[in-house]
Amino acid sequence: MYQLLSRNGLASVCPARLNTITFLRSPATYRFNHTHSHTDLTSHIHAHQPYKKTFDTLLVANRGEIACRIIKTARNMGIKTVAVYSDLDANARHVQLADEAFHLGPAASSESYLSIPRMLEAIKNTGAQAVHPGYGFLSENPGFVLALEQQGVTFVGPTAMAIGAMGDKIQSKLLAKASGVNCIPGYDGEVFSVQEATSVAHTIGYPVMVKASAGGGGKGMRIAWNDIELADGFKLAKQEAQSSFGDARLLIEKYIDQPRHIEVQVLGDNFGNVIYLPERECSIQRRNQKVIEESPSAFVDEVTRHKMGAQAVALAKHVNYNSAGTVEFLLDSQKNFYFLEMNTRLQVEHPITEYVTGLDLVEQMLYSAAGHPLAISQKDVQMQGWAVESRVYAEDPINYLPSVGRLLTYQEPTITPHVRCDSGFIEGSEVHVEYDPLLCKLATHAPTRQGAIETMIDALDNYVIRGVTHNIPLLRGVMAHPRFQDGQSITTQFLADEYPGGYSRPPMTEQDQHGLFALSAAVWAKKEYSRWGKKGGPSSWDVWVQVTQDQTNTTTEARLEIKRGPDNAFEITSPLHDTWTLSTRWPLDGLLAHATVQETGHKMVLQYLDRLDSGFRIQYQGSKYNVNVLTERQRQLSKLMKKKEREPTSKVVNSPMPGKIISLAVKEGDEVIEGTELAVVEAMKMQNILRTPRTGTIKKIHVHPGTSVKTGQLLIEFQDAVIDC
Repeated sequence: MYQLLSRNGLASVCPARLNTITFLRSPATYRFNHTHSHTDLTSHIHAHQPYKKTFDTLLVANRGEIACRIIKTARNMGIKTVAVYSDLDANARHVQLADEAFHLGPAASSESYLSIPRMLEAIKNTGAQAVHPGYGFLSENPGFVLALEQQGVTFVGPTAMAIGAMGDKIQSKLLAKASGVNCIPGYDGEVFSVQEATSVAHTIGYPVMVKASAGGGGKGMRIAWNDIELADGFKLAKQEAQSSFGDARLLIEKYIDQPRHIEVQVLGDNFGNVIYLPERECSIQRRNQKVIEESPSAFVDEVTRHKMGAQAVALAKHVNYNSAGTVEFLLDSQKNFYFLEMNTRLQVEHPITEYVTGLDLVEQMLYSAAGHPLAISQKDVQMQGWAVESRVYAEDPINYLPSVGRLLTYQEPTITPHVRCDSGFIEGSEVHVEYDPLLCKLATHAPTRQGAIETMIDALDNYVIRGVTHNIPLLRGVMAHPRFQDGQSITTQFLADEYPGGYSRPPMTEQDQHGLFALSAAVWAKKEYSRWGKKGGPSSWDVWVQVTQDQTNTTTEARLEIKRGPDNAFEITSPLHDTWTLSTRWPLDGLLAHATVQETGHKMVLQYLDRLDSGFRIQYQGSKYNVNVLTERQRQLSKLMKKKEREPTSKVVNSPMPGKIISLAVKEGDEVIEGTELAVVEAMKMQNILRTPRTGTIKKIHVHPGTSVKTGQLLIEFQDAVIDC
């Protein structure tokens, strides 16, 4: 036996188990330490001790935030945990949190997190009695459950029969009908070709949804409004389904226009008991993947809630469901609801259900797997306030393309009983193209919906991420949107309706704009005064503040007078506004500058991102700006400076994202017209068609199917026509 001193503590390594590291610490007392500390994600849930006996050792067959979240509940319950990891995840946070860590293999999921033989080897080497699969990967693979049963290992989830029946969308729809559950009109069998799909679509009537029979998470799903979109969607859905789930079967059903996505959490045990919990609204989606969720729904009344819950329970009982699962529905404007699918696993958005019920769903799953009956009945379920969740992704909110790289700065908002961050990342972590770009699930809770939204807005304003592009501008924009705040008219088409060309910040209110100018001026003044030191500096400045927004590249300016007040306060006066006295909280070069307007109590947060040659760079209300503060003389001289001309776009197509080339639709010498498909790039299990925006002739192709590409990498050259994808 050898001993290694790692940054996680003292570790023992057996020569016969060199791919397994055991950390010598007690699961009941160990806490993860880092500069940006993460409060126990389940601390706000637990109010009871001791826990009932379940398992001695639990292997978590997953990665990222869900692995961390499961490990923390297991640790609270006194269960020893085993993490598994690929080559890319050797230093990942879930590995550091667990008591043991087992190396699975290369980065590719098929050789690591999707490999049943490697999981079984991990179990054998660590002596794990049970396996929690989280979501994704092997969580809905009945073959994995059967393999565990053969080894005498408990699967923390439903039976293989339930997974097989409900994980297959064709079979689950038949079972739903047999259980008396409302179903969407559609074709109940597998669709084998584009021609057959077109025939079915003409029978059902457009729009239709093409979707993978296996799996979920928005992968293998495409909406089609005509034959052309159906042909493209069928091909992409089939490829995504095969890539993500190893099952290319597709089905087609009627697409419900203007729907709301409502899901019902169910809990079951091995004694036939099943209950439902308050619904979650998941209508804010891009590419059929959820972005923002809340519980309960602002649209669902008590009668509809009871009907949906009763049908969800009936379906779960029909398949003897014995764990946590979710029955998903589409709800139309008349509150008619239709069965969509059942996810036989823990959902990504489970934290908001935990907030409004006080239950720990991972704990409930472990109890059920260990043979304990449900300790609560339907009448015990109480709804406590409102919860909202934002999925923070490493992606561009304009086009939803993923971003990869190192988290150079990563500071989550302060964790409180009403703010929760489920994350698998820390500062310095790498975001890899091989895995989902989800950075964190940020959840907030309050007695009212408006309170939960306001808490979320404040948390997003205090969330600092540098090194990768992120979607906080989109999340913050949706939270502040009047239509979302009203809650009555949101649908799954919300993002497409409100931001058809990708997210763009709406015009600021006069108060917000003045706040941006005032706070920018205060930040500038605080830096200026620091340079004067004991000399004190001028009593006031008369300056022009110029603000340029990134996305629109538009510049606005305001003339302000800045006076220094006591105790880090500044008086900001403009010709168009009364004087604002800002009480500021900002250590020089700190990440966040907070200010309160003394006259109104209005609070503002500004992220100080970087110093520029002339001014500084900030983030305000989710959007990024360059700020210049100039005297009148400097402003006049700046108008005389020659503007740098924009360089012409080259005649090439560069990859807009990191990923892998799945297919090429052109060859050298081809003449193409606007809209012609060039290639399909897969990024983080989603497939994207690159098309030509203009006419041209292909000169040279620099990649082939299977090539891994980086953002900006040269793909195709044109002889004529300027192409910019």
